[in-house]
Amino acid sequence: MTVPPFRPVIAIHGGAGTMSRAHAATGQEAAYHEALHAVLLPAQALLAAGGSALDAVSLAVDLLEECALFNAGHGAVFTHAGTHELDAAVMDGATLRAGAVCCVSRVRRPARAARAVMEHSEHVLFAGAGAEEFARRHGLELVDPSYFSTAARRDQLQRALAADRTLLDHDGAALAADTPAAPLEERGKMGTVGAVAVDAQGSLAAATSTGGMTNKQPGRVGDSPLIGAGTYADNATAAISCTGTGEMFIRLAVAHDVCARMRYGGLSLAQASEVVVHEALPAIAGRGGLVAVDRHGNVSMPFNTEGMYRGHARVGEAPYTAIFG
Repeated sequence: MTVPPFRPVIAIHGGAGTMSRAHAATGQEAAYHEALHAVLLPAQALLAAGGSALDAVSLAVDLLEECALFNAGHGAVFTHAGTHELDAAVMDGATLRAGAVCCVSRVRRPARAARAVMEHSEHVLFAGAGAEEFARRHGLELVDPSYFSTAARRDQLQRALAADRTLLDHDGAALAADTPAAPLEERGKMGTVGAVAVDAQGSLAAATSTGGMTNKQPGRVGDSPLIGAGTYADNATAAISCTGTGEMFIRLAVAHDVCARMRYGGLSLAQASEVVVHEALPAIAGRGGLVAVDRHGNVSMPFNTEGMYRGHARVGEAPYTAIFG
């Protein structure tokens, strides 16, 4: 086996949004950095031990889904009906195999269900009750929908209902002056988590998971589980996981567009991701960002909001995390 001229690396995101540095409590900002580090370290160790990119992104999103600070899995936001509908996707850049689930409300770890779809079916996307039954048949844990609920998310829903607004991630918190601010301004926070990685064999993978938008209409599906929109990986180019205004990311097929600009236009990872995030998306009022890694181990994490929860960890180096621009 030829050893690649780079060290394996994983990059993650926990959502993009606008800056609220002036109002952020220092302890809360530190909590987000600690959470990002806690996700990066085991994924980095997995890659250092020769693990696959697919296993690394699966592990990272597993951990992000279990952290109530982020809008995926436990701590997911509520729909207009007071329910939870979660979406997730995973893609293997070596084979172009992909799997996804959407509108699930009982699957504890939606990204695991997405991987099961990829590995144990001839299909790519399962929805709702069909996705949950598929997950059950393949031994994945199902929970009562209340598992995903937190008091903070329910309070956000009530504020969103009172304001008659559909809100991205925890924006309902920003409607109350007495609610402690998170590091990102909640009215502009896009709640998605994701991970991309390249392993020692030079293979790429991507995974994305989300609870969607506070007060969204039941049945609404964003870009996260749509292959090519919010999630994409191809060993010939890059692995991409997106976060932002999902409808705009769908219209531009953002994740695939980055890879297409690399393959057909000869752009580097940084060039392709920057032009998509800073030119193509703003042209249709699209807001958000993405994390990406290419087959050479380069990492790009652009966003057109004023902040994005993000980080990366290269084998042999200390993890890096950031929130603000």
